[in-house]
Amino acid sequence: MKLQFCLAQRVALWRGLLLVAMLVLLVLSLMPPSPQMPSTGWDKSNHALAFAVLAFLGNRAWPKQPVPVLLGLLAYGGLIEALQSFTPDRFAEWEDLLADAVGLLLGEALARLVWRHRASERGADL
Repeated sequence: MKLQFCLAQRVALWRGLLLVAMLVLLVLSLMPPSPQMPSTGWDKSNHALAFAVLAFLGNRAWPKQPVPVLLGLLAYGGLIEALQSFTPDRFAEWEDLLADAVGLLLGEALARLVWRHRASERGADL
């Protein structure tokens, strides 16, 4: 019983982190661009990195539902692009959505590698 409670707490933590990351991304995506904003130096890599983080967190938040999570996050990227079209300083681009998709795939792959590696380490310790 205690193990399930700890697992439920961990899942809740990952879901909370995902929600916070999504909100931060939304704010950064809709505010006017400025030199103080965090950046990789290229808009498309900013998108890929942001959505890789979301995919990584989403993998832990709903580990047995990768396809719905990734599709939901891609739809979230589409929502952000649509909202940007209503701002005076931003605009929607299909290429941004493509960069989001690439980031989602990279983040999911990274999450699977990390958790598979951690699981194999735990098995070696037994």
